[in-house]
Amino acid sequence: MKTRSLLVLLASAALFSNALMAQKFEGLALTPPMGWNSWNKFGCNVDEHMIRGIADAMAGSGMKAAGYTYLVIDDCWHGGRDSNGFIYPNHDRFPSGMKALGEYIHSKGLKFGIYSCAGSKTCGGHPGSRGHEYQDALMYAQWGVDYLKYDWCNTAGLNSVGAYTTMRDALHAAGKPIVFSICEWGDTQPWGWAKDIGHLWRTTGDIANVFDGSVSHGTWSSLGVMTIVEMRKDIRQHSGPGHWNDPDMLEVGNGMTVHEDRAHFSLWCMMAAPLIAGNDLRTMTSDTRALLTNTDVIAIDQDSLGIQGYRYVSNDSIEVWVKPLRGADWAVCFLNRSVTPRPVKFDWSAHIITDTVSHRTFDAHAGEYTVRDLWKRQDLGTTATPITARLAPHDVLMVRLTRQ
Repeated sequence: MKTRSLLVLLASAALFSNALMAQKFEGLALTPPMGWNSWNKFGCNVDEHMIRGIADAMAGSGMKAAGYTYLVIDDCWHGGRDSNGFIYPNHDRFPSGMKALGEYIHSKGLKFGIYSCAGSKTCGGHPGSRGHEYQDALMYAQWGVDYLKYDWCNTAGLNSVGAYTTMRDALHAAGKPIVFSICEWGDTQPWGWAKDIGHLWRTTGDIANVFDGSVSHGTWSSLGVMTIVEMRKDIRQHSGPGHWNDPDMLEVGNGMTVHEDRAHFSLWCMMAAPLIAGNDLRTMTSDTRALLTNTDVIAIDQDSLGIQGYRYVSNDSIEVWVKPLRGADWAVCFLNRSVTPRPVKFDWSAHIITDTVSHRTFDAHAGEYTVRDLWKRQDLGTTATPITARLAPHDVLMVRLTRQ
């Protein structure tokens, strides 16, 4: 009871703190966050035993070594609120409590993430943070939370900028550095207002484990990989270190073909997207593990220049994506959008590529680059010779160009 009373006093003090002093925590998410989230695979079927197993697998499967850091428990962990209004977890599902679970996650060298919602209830119908933002932020700090995903269900009458600013201020008042993930589905164009509020913001609705199209859920639909890619074509200038466009979590290992998983992962890396895995790490196949832990491809996503790549050209179902990297390097991804195999031939000397965001130019006439296949981990010569390949349906060839 003494702890609860102290938290009540702290919450009251925080509510009257100088709002002008509040800000998001700087120095976090300088590259796109990497981790795992429970929603895509497990939905509301979350419990302490499963999360501990995921932490074990994340630490022991090569995921942590490859850079995956945040283990995020999504919706439905909630129990209720106590007599003072403080949130507590479902005691049947999380008998040890969130602080103990967070300590276990930290003991594995990982960081602890949690979920809430700006509305009165979460999307799963559990207690949301509306009216309890400062109390919830204090509890998260007490539990050792490092990452908060903040959703947008049951928010009638709320202004998104105001609601997310309130939680940002609450997190800052609590004093524990926490990555703040804004999840209002791109409805109010957060790329235009959220840079000083959150560290990443969702650009679309929820992803589905299909390559293209959508999956209907009655009153709403989740979106295929390429449907998401096509939705937001002109916002890359808003993304960068500490403030990332988020096209939603990964569906790698959740039912698409290996080719489609590889294309999905490659495009997310080309777009400098957060890499938040959503499969069951305890039972993933060797193909899925190899794909998710390819450090050469991950390096494209995590490049410190922080520039989001873009579609440079498209011809006969073959798209060419480019991404400038630190130094003079470039990443180039050839994508086959077709359901049949397609040939690739690209003459480097025939293209001078100028990126208006980074103000970088690729010009093979100004000097040769070595070409390395990042998936096969093979050198393919230099840009003095055109690159040729044959791509399977919905597959990619991804290369790194390094100036000689």
